[in-house]
Amino acid sequence: MNLLSTIRTTLTVLVLFSAQAFATLRIVATTPDLADITRQIGGDQVKVESLAKGTEDIHAVPQRPSFLPKLNQADAVVLIGLEAEHAFLPALLEVAQNPNILRGKPGYIDCSEGLAPMDVPATVSRAEGELHPEGNPHYNFDPRKGPMIADNIAKGLSRIDPTHAALYAQNRDEFKKSLAAKQAEWKTLIAPLQGVKAVCHHADMVYFANYLGVNLVGTVELKPGIPPPPKHLEELAQLMKSEHVPLIIHEIQYPSDTAQWLAQQTGAKIADIATMGNAFPDSKTYLGMIDHNIRAIVAAVKAHG
Repeated sequence: MNLLSTIRTTLTVLVLFSAQAFATLRIVATTPDLADITRQIGGDQVKVESLAKGTEDIHAVPQRPSFLPKLNQADAVVLIGLEAEHAFLPALLEVAQNPNILRGKPGYIDCSEGLAPMDVPATVSRAEGELHPEGNPHYNFDPRKGPMIADNIAKGLSRIDPTHAALYAQNRDEFKKSLAAKQAEWKTLIAPLQGVKAVCHHADMVYFANYLGVNLVGTVELKPGIPPPPKHLEELAQLMKSEHVPLIIHEIQYPSDTAQWLAQQTGAKIADIATMGNAFPDSKTYLGMIDHNIRAIVAAVKAHG
């Protein structure tokens, strides 16, 4: 082999090695906030896309034609779990030609792993509305669950890319430090909320209300996922008056007219909150989502006086 051939062979090997060493993992997250955490932990080793948009209902995300190619090419899928994505993800995974991201496979990253869920139903019946057999899946609104989410993402990325496991662990720890610093700030902000009564639209605020110290006395929906009949709204308004409820938590993906009607009837103030990242200009990230929601609720309670 002459010198030129040796150089060409060496360059080819280096190019192939470089391409493998710096190959970017293609990750599909179900929500923008999970996508944000995955980017922070994965760093330059990942390219992350979100399926849902920030203002959508996680239980009613439409199955867009662009979803399937993304899942076909993905190295991993990151999800809330506990059937939060039941309306779109299971069917897509079933038809996607990608066995590596199916449940139980290395590329299936369920962020609820290790959670002790709230509101686990004793029985499941369609007559009771949109119940989740494994428990309430909306834990991601509670910042105390952020470290668990980060742990599961770091573990999942390390599972499919063990070469960079140390990097993922380091980035995870940095994310946790940032979250801890914000939690110290939020602890002061939420102090006046202890014992405050509130209503919300959907049964999705149990974890967040528990964190805030807020007492949920009712929901706009009579049953999860089912539009409320007029009689229920009238009874809810009367309950709010008798209980002196000052706060209406309005999840941005739901129409605002019912919240506005309740506010007019009762004098309660409305807090518009995000249930995904990127719902508001100041909530593009996971920390931004939590921060927006806390400040919106604090401002509404303060406005009520």
